[in-house]
Amino acid sequence: MAINYVDRGNLSIAATVLEGKIFSPLQLGTLLSAFFWSYAAFQFVSGWIVDRTDANWTLAIGFLFWSLATAATGWASGFASILVFRVLVGVGESVAYPAYSKIFSRHFDEKQRGMANALIDCGTKIGPLIGTFLGGLLVARYGWQPLFWVLGFGALLWLPFWIKWMPREEARAAEAAPKPAGPLPGYWDIIRRRDAWATCLGLFCANYLWYFLLTWLPSYLVQERHFTISKMAWAGALPYLFTATATAVAGAISYRAIARGASTTRVRKTCTAAGLAVTIVIAAVPAVPSATAAMAILIVACIGYGVYTSSHWAITQTLAGPAAVGKWSGLMNFWGNVPGFIAPQVTGWIVYRTGHFFWAFVVIACVTLVGAFNYLFFLGRVETVDWERELGGASGARIPGRTG
Repeated sequence: MAINYVDRGNLSIAATVLEGKIFSPLQLGTLLSAFFWSYAAFQFVSGWIVDRTDANWTLAIGFLFWSLATAATGWASGFASILVFRVLVGVGESVAYPAYSKIFSRHFDEKQRGMANALIDCGTKIGPLIGTFLGGLLVARYGWQPLFWVLGFGALLWLPFWIKWMPREEARAAEAAPKPAGPLPGYWDIIRRRDAWATCLGLFCANYLWYFLLTWLPSYLVQERHFTISKMAWAGALPYLFTATATAVAGAISYRAIARGASTTRVRKTCTAAGLAVTIVIAAVPAVPSATAAMAILIVACIGYGVYTSSHWAITQTLAGPAAVGKWSGLMNFWGNVPGFIAPQVTGWIVYRTGHFFWAFVVIACVTLVGAFNYLFFLGRVETVDWERELGGASGARIPGRTG
C-alpha cells in the first residue's frame, strides 16, 4: 500500500515543474483527477473479482499492471498520453483495497482488525511521505521523467516477496464468521442497507481532504508559501509522517480497548467521528501569515485524519463479513474515490478563478464536518450482517455476539 500511494501521488510532485510551463491549472487538475476516474469506476469490477478469486494473486497481478503503467508515464510526451497512463494506473490499483479487505476479513478477528488496518493505513501515509521527500529531491535534480521510471520499475522488487510470503494457511477468522449456506450477497443486497451508505459517505468526505493533500499540497507549498522544491520535499513529507503515527497509535489503542471488552461500535465511531471533527482546523491553514504556523495547523488536521483512518475500513470489514467484504469494499471505495476526481478539479478551478487556495481549504473543512456528523448520527451499530437470514427474508438480522 505504501508503493500504491507513491504511484498514485507521483504526478503531484511532477506538477511543481509542469504547472505554468507545460500545463495550465485547469489542465493539471484534469490530469491529477484522471487516475481516479478509472480507479473509482473499476471498484465494482475489482470487488466482484476479489469475491470470486484468490485475493492474493489478484493483488499481485494488479500490482504488476500499475507499476508498468507508472514507468511508462515517464515516456509520455503530452497531455493526452499522460492522461492515458494515469487512467491505466487507476485500473491496476483498483484491486488493492478489495483484495486486502478480503484477506483481513479471513485472517483477522474483530479485535485484531483495528491494528491490522492501522498498519495498512500507515503504508498509505508512508508512501506519500517517501514519494514527496525523495520524489521532490529527484525532480529538483533530474527533472520529472526519471521520477516515473525509478518508481515504476523500482516497485517491481516488492513482487517476489509478496509471492513468497502471501498468506496460504487456512483462514483464522473462519470460525468467527460462518459462511452463508445460500448464495453470496450481491451489490443490490448491500446497497439496500443504510450502514453501507454511511460507510460510503464517510469515506467520500474524508477522502476529499486526503486527495487534496495528495494532488495539490506540493503546488500549494511552492506557489502560495513560496517554498523551493527541495524545501517542499521536506515540509510536504511532515503531514504524512504525523498522519501515519496517529494512525498507528489510534489503531493500537482501539485494539487494546476492544480486547478489554469495550464496545466495538463505540470505539470505531469515536475514532471516525472525532478524527474527522479535528480536521476542520484545516480551514485556518491559508489564513495565517506564517508558513510555520500554517504547517503546524496542517499537521494537527492530519493527526485527526490519522485517527479516523485507523478504524474506517475495520467498520466495513466487520459489517460485511467474509461473504460480502469484496463487493462492499468495492462499493465503498468507489464512492470514497469520487473525491479523487472532484477535489483536484474543484481546487484547480478555485485557484484559476481566485488566484489563491483560501476557498479550497474552506471547502475541505465543510466536507469533513459532514463526514463527522455522518459517523456520529447516520451510522448504526457496527455488527456483522447475518447474510444467511438477510437473503432468506429476515430484515436487519445480525450475527449475535460479535460486538458489545
